[in-house]
Amino acid sequence: MAKTLIKSKNMEFFSLVSQAAFTNPFSQQRFEIDRRISGADPDSSWLEIMPEAVREIARRIGELDKDGSARIEDFPKKDQRTMEHVFLFDIFHMFNEQFDQLILDQISAGEESIEVPFAVKAISLLMDRGFTGSRACRYFALFYQIRRAYYFIQQGLTGRCASMRQLRMNLWNNIFTHDIVSYEQYFWDKMEDFSTLFLGPTGCGKGAAAAAIGRSGFIPFDEKKHRFVESFTKAFVPINLSEYPESLIESELFGHSKGAFTGAVSSHEGLFALCGVHGSIFLDEIGDVSGQVQIKLLRILQERTFSPVGSHKKLRFEGRVIAATNRSINELRSEGKFRDDFYYRLCSDCIEVPGLAQRIAEDPEELDELIVSVINRITQTGSKELADKVSDVIDKRLGREYQWPGNVRELEQCIRSVIIKQDYQGDNRSNFDGDKSLMQIEIDSKVQTAEEILAKYCTILYEKFGTYEQVARAANLDRRTVKKYILRTSLKTE
Repeated sequence: MAKTLIKSKNMEFFSLVSQAAFTNPFSQQRFEIDRRISGADPDSSWLEIMPEAVREIARRIGELDKDGSARIEDFPKKDQRTMEHVFLFDIFHMFNEQFDQLILDQISAGEESIEVPFAVKAISLLMDRGFTGSRACRYFALFYQIRRAYYFIQQGLTGRCASMRQLRMNLWNNIFTHDIVSYEQYFWDKMEDFSTLFLGPTGCGKGAAAAAIGRSGFIPFDEKKHRFVESFTKAFVPINLSEYPESLIESELFGHSKGAFTGAVSSHEGLFALCGVHGSIFLDEIGDVSGQVQIKLLRILQERTFSPVGSHKKLRFEGRVIAATNRSINELRSEGKFRDDFYYRLCSDCIEVPGLAQRIAEDPEELDELIVSVINRITQTGSKELADKVSDVIDKRLGREYQWPGNVRELEQCIRSVIIKQDYQGDNRSNFDGDKSLMQIEIDSKVQTAEEILAKYCTILYEKFGTYEQVARAANLDRRTVKKYILRTSLKTE
């Protein structure tokens, strides 16, 4: 009864904790909930708020434990679900550092699943709070999945702009659905039915986004062996379809039997056979495959079966399909190059990955943050002096208006070039379509007058044709008007 009375006084606080436990950690809503739990000032950062919130929750639970360890059944039936979430939140955060170290150790170990030394203690703590042994084991596996998802989304997708914040939220929802409570009840072992299509320009980070999903699937924990049944490092199976000739794509994906074609001197397992029940296969450049391959992939998505080339044997695929393309999916469909039935089976979730020019237009400091992130990854320790040097070369050689046609991939090579020779000339190819897209980005990011848009258009034409006369003819404007607009634009950028 004493515990019930104490708990009733704290019910509003514990209800907040229950919300926090299952709210997207990359959302503003989660930030506000954590701030309320911690009692921190509105100006505090999440890095300041979160430790305080965890400590306050532990303190409140400590008050419940004064007369002995509180258990779920100690509370009224209507509050037991809330207290389950509170205890789960508390125990999860007790082992955050151990989970992070486990992730790093597993990456080093490779494809063989390693022993988890703290598993017995964590599962025991869950059982002490009233969870059954089977539920405690499953929640421990869910803890690891949550921590992996946060780690790979946060580490792999740096960016402060609005579109990157939205991307991280989208990835989290893709892994756990928009309602992690429902995910834990119904979908934790059924996500193979939810395929994903990433859209975005070349080099923008679609592969990193796909890897974050592929390495964050649910993997059961084997209590007898004290390890997870599979290493997450083998759960993600990527292939770039544009790297293979049409004649070899089917063999790489589905495998082939001995003698299936000239040169097939032995049987070969394809990637779908190598991708296990807890894994995901990533089909990059899906927009480049033929209709015949699309039909076979459609069968996998619909029937979950496939046959190796030259064989009638049906094999089952139980993993998840993730795909990506840098081409316009609407154009491919309208041109008949991408089957509608295949698209509708592939698009359980379509996620846009923004290009670098869009990100910088949304937040100019995005570029500086990315430079620091890449240098930290290259040097393992980071260097502000080196980051400042790179920023200085970019400002002098390219300018902040540079459109980065190669996106983040180009930025990474730019940084390496600056480190080696303190110079980077940029991609100097004439890319009129890229310039138009940059103008569209600028229009989308801020309201511009008609004169400002016309001035930008004239400048793009001048870069393409090189003379005022040709620009005037192309834009159907007077030469003097064209010159005025171009000079106005160049003065603004000096």
